[in-house]
Amino acid sequence: MSDPTRVFDDLREESEELDRLVAELRPEGWAFETPAARWTVAHQIAHLAWTDHSALLAVTDEKAFRGLVEEALAAPESFVDEGAQEGAAKPPARLLADWRAGRRALLDALCAAPTGIRFPWYGPPMSAASMATGRLMETWAHGQDVADAVGVVRPPTDRLRHVVRIGVRARDFAFGVHGLTPPSEEFRVELRAPSGELWTYGPEDAPQRVTGPALDFCLLATRRAHRADLAVEAVGPDADRWLDIAQAFAGPPGIGRPPKPNQNQNLNQNLNQNQDLKGGGPQ
Repeated sequence: MSDPTRVFDDLREESEELDRLVAELRPEGWAFETPAARWTVAHQIAHLAWTDHSALLAVTDEKAFRGLVEEALAAPESFVDEGAQEGAAKPPARLLADWRAGRRALLDALCAAPTGIRFPWYGPPMSAASMATGRLMETWAHGQDVADAVGVVRPPTDRLRHVVRIGVRARDFAFGVHGLTPPSEEFRVELRAPSGELWTYGPEDAPQRVTGPALDFCLLATRRAHRADLAVEAVGPDADRWLDIAQAFAGPPGIGRPPKPNQNQNLNQNLNQNQDLKGGGPQ
């Protein structure tokens, strides 16, 4: 990524958008269930705060970060949930303040990082720009869970280009994590940005292709929606298989989200609990 300033600015804006959403919530709103099983709004923000803290240590204190990696290896199935649970137990005002302070410290550290240096991570080492891209992807994806929980429809922005980029670049990883051999040839990917621009990847004459709205591809690659509910289309058997397994994040794929109408169950429960979430109902 030749201009890291752009992703740094986009990460800041993506975080501030989610901040505005949760800052308006009453305390009971933080306990609303999100589409992620057993995770409330508080768990979602706590996870972001926890991961920001991990990333900050990776950038500023490699020895301390190595300790986190050892903890993760000792409890690979539970360490993420445990980190979220610890943060979610805090009072909402404290959790929000901690998330704000942590993400600002991380962004300052990433902006100050020397050009060309790579930092350790739970996967391959990452540049400052790549780490910021990953944080933006997670902020957007977990922000989608929060928005779904409280009944807010977020207008998509061209910040999604960063999520798309990770999803496209992670194609072979998605095949590998499912025990499949990645295709040898590149796919052509053509996605329509929220602004109307066409984002393209891969050879123009590639026989296997993926097309559709960038928003839908991002929902698919972050496993925030079921493929059946999205307008992403494939040409070719390998491209079609990719859309069943695509993921833009490291680690196991998880169970994903069911197709509608079950997807709205948590939202309906939350709205029934408190119709006056923001003094005028969810917007």
